[in-house]
Amino acid sequence: MNKALVSIAIGCALAVSSMSYAAGDMGNMDMSAGMKQGGPAANGMSHGEIKKVDAAAGKLTIKHGPLENLGMEGMTMVFKVKDPAMLSQVKVGDKIDFVADEVDGALTVVKLQKQ
Repeated sequence: MNKALVSIAIGCALAVSSMSYAAGDMGNMDMSAGMKQGGPAANGMSHGEIKKVDAAAGKLTIKHGPLENLGMEGMTMVFKVKDPAMLSQVKVGDKIDFVADEVDGALTVVKLQKQ
């Protein structure tokens, strides 16, 4: 019985010490990296270039850099637009900053501004 209690006590001590070590290891991390003020990336916007405007379908084809809020790498893809008025603001070749999000299961441009 004593061996069992000693084993449990040692196990608990090891678990607590490893958790303390892991928590202490994070002390030197810069947790403000995502909060720094600056350009479009700081406010969640991504950079892109308009490749196609499909007003009839309410969609834009955008060649874009990483979409960090969606965990996507840069590529060219088609997005719906939240507001159809966005389609008249851009033309093929325009450089844009935009925010895309998943709306009702579809990737959708929810904010758009020309560079």
